[in-house]
Amino acid sequence: MLDGMAYARVVSAHRAPQRPPIRIAPGDAVTLGERDTDWPQFVWTTRADGLGGWVPAALFDAARGPATALQVYDTRELDADAGELLALQHELADWWWARNARGDSGWIPARVLAPATDAGAAP
Repeated sequence: MLDGMAYARVVSAHRAPQRPPIRIAPGDAVTLGERDTDWPQFVWTTRADGLGGWVPAALFDAARGPATALQVYDTRELDADAGELLALQHELADWWWARNARGDSGWIPARVLAPATDAGAAP
């Protein structure tokens, strides 16, 4: 950690899914569906407008069916290439909210990251 910020190198490229990201806020009514098979901490979440995405199940007041969001969450994922250096901001359900050198931010799975001991060209 340098200057209070943690950094990581991408060890395996990550690409965001080809669906629009969604955002939820405390009090939003949603419908919760199935758990993700690769990421069981995540549940398919559908907003009232019909848009859906994977959200950590811990952010709701129910496990399935009608639920209310308890926290803000944005499903935006960050595209990253192997070798890229990212600034890590916070972790949730084995994913990191990170920023790249171009200033883009989004979620990236912890399993594609390795701690960086140097922050040369830090984002």
